[in-house]
Amino acid sequence: MQIQTGTRAFITGASRGIGRALAVDLAGRGATLGLAARSTDELEALAATLPGEHHVLRCDVADEASVREAIAAFAAAAGGLDLLVANAGLTHYGPFRDQTMDQLRQMTDVNWYGTLFTVHAGLPLLLAQAPARPGHIVIVSSGAGLRSFPSAAVYGATKAAQRMFGEALRHELGGTGVGLTVVYPGEIKSSLHDHEKARMPAWYHGDEKAAPAEALVEKIVAAVEADDRAVHFPPFVRLLGAVHGLSPKLADRLLHRLRGASAAPRLD
Repeated sequence: MQIQTGTRAFITGASRGIGRALAVDLAGRGATLGLAARSTDELEALAATLPGEHHVLRCDVADEASVREAIAAFAAAAGGLDLLVANAGLTHYGPFRDQTMDQLRQMTDVNWYGTLFTVHAGLPLLLAQAPARPGHIVIVSSGAGLRSFPSAAVYGATKAAQRMFGEALRHELGGTGVGLTVVYPGEIKSSLHDHEKARMPAWYHGDEKAAPAEALVEKIVAAVEADDRAVHFPPFVRLLGAVHGLSPKLADRLLHRLRGASAAPRLD
C-alpha cells in the first residue's frame, strides 16, 4: 500500500517515542491519524502541531473493550482503516527474581495482550475493504525478541511472542490484500526507560548511543509501502538476530565482547 493523502492510520502508544515520530511522519504525508494512548493530554498537544485533522482517542491497550471502542470510533470518524500500528509497550528491567508479579503482568498485558487486542479488533476492518483497498499491519517488537537479555527476561518474552505471532499471521494473510511488517528496534531514543534509568543494566547503551526514532520511522514507512516482512534497526539488530539463530553461543560471545559480561554472563 502507499501512504498518502487519505490514508487512515491508527497508532497505539502515539504520545511518545516511536509512536510520536511515526505520527509526525504520517501526518506529513497527508494521512488521517487515530492517536491512541492511555492519557490524552500529550496526544492533544501533538495533534495541535500536526497538519490535517486527526482523532485523539483514550485507549488502554491492556483492556480489550477499550481497544475495540477506540478502533471502532476512529474507523467511524475517518470512514475506515488502512494502516494499523501496534506500537504501545513498556518495560521493567531487573533480575526476574526481584520483580513483582504486578510488573510481570503489566508487561504481558501491555506488550503481548495489547498487540492481540489491537490486531484482533482492527483486522476485520482491513479485510473488509481489501483487496480493492490494500491495508497493512505494523507490529513493533524489539531486538530483544530476537535475542533476549539479562534483566529483561519477561520483556524479551513478550517481544518474542509478538515476533512469532506476526510471522505466522503474515502467512495467513497472504493473498488477502493486507500486509504485515514486524519491527525490531534496537536502542532508540525514547522515553521507554525514563522510569528506570537508575537501574538499567551495564550492557544498555541507549542513553549515549541510541538511534533517533525518526530514522527508524523512515524504515518503517518504506517497509509498509514495499510490504516487507521485517524492519531491523539499527543494522546491528539484523546481525545479532542472524548470529543468534545460527549459534546462541556465538551470539553470546559477540555480545560479551561488544557490551561486556553483563550482556552474556555465561558463555557455555
